[in-house]
Amino acid sequence: MDSLNRMAVELVDEALDFADELNLAAYELDSGATVVDFGVDADGGIEAGMLLAEIQTAGLATLQTGMGRLDGSPTPYVELTTDHPGVALLGSQKAGWELETEHFSGLGSGPARALVGEEREFQALGYYDEFDLTVLCVESATLPDDEVVAEVAERANVNEQAVYLPTTALGSTAGSVTAAARAAELAVFRLFELGYDPEHVKSAAGSAPVAPVGYDETEAMGRTNDALAYGGEVHLTVAEDFDRFEEVPSSAADEFGRPFAEVFADADYDFYELDESVFAPAAVTVDVLDGPTYALGETREDLLAASFDYQ
Repeated sequence: MDSLNRMAVELVDEALDFADELNLAAYELDSGATVVDFGVDADGGIEAGMLLAEIQTAGLATLQTGMGRLDGSPTPYVELTTDHPGVALLGSQKAGWELETEHFSGLGSGPARALVGEEREFQALGYYDEFDLTVLCVESATLPDDEVVAEVAERANVNEQAVYLPTTALGSTAGSVTAAARAAELAVFRLFELGYDPEHVKSAAGSAPVAPVGYDETEAMGRTNDALAYGGEVHLTVAEDFDRFEEVPSSAADEFGRPFAEVFADADYDFYELDESVFAPAAVTVDVLDGPTYALGETREDLLAASFDYQ
């Protein structure tokens, strides 16, 4: 397989070429690194969010938007399909890099993680990238600075001017879109956490509604997680049966039925106090090749309408 970072850099170049049309803003920092603002100070919309989701998956997923209905109301949805679910979703899209410096806090996703290769997923996938440019997609309410660049460059073993940081706040249109694109990723990661070999997942398709934008990051976190836990739908094609498929959807969690904002508040807003089963799509179909097909979980439009504050 070609370098994930090379493919992602090509997509970042596309974002730079069409920055005006997508309502993005690009900055070159003193280090020479490039920050692309998709939704912190910039007004990037749905198309910007779709391109950012493509960058997060390093071009190995097909994404499209569509209109659906939620509790009787027209609502945009994001659909993602990939025939490379292990590398595209676990090896790239997953937000597995915690960025913490003296002046910055955020989450990193994208193929820069594959240059570091320290997460357990890469050992299971047997994939480690090598490239002289790198892309780390940053989720934060503030734009990254040269301290962040220094950390990324050091860990990814590239020059600082070779670092590209597409960035959006979760409380933005692009943030809501990229969150909705994570339904399939959550299902594949949940399977991995349950002990299933990600190499046995042959294809993945996911869909979720785009949550209404809340500029407050805590509110945005609640809505986007509810969009997945109560509206996310996933179809997986897998090569091997497994006796724990029923634990993949969010309905398997003890907290199912409660708004994420309430669950998060009870955990004192500490992610480490949350059970991992909370982060899962609502409904999952698992099609075992030459075997059974499991239909699991359920969507809850009533809970979503309340979370989205539909009037």
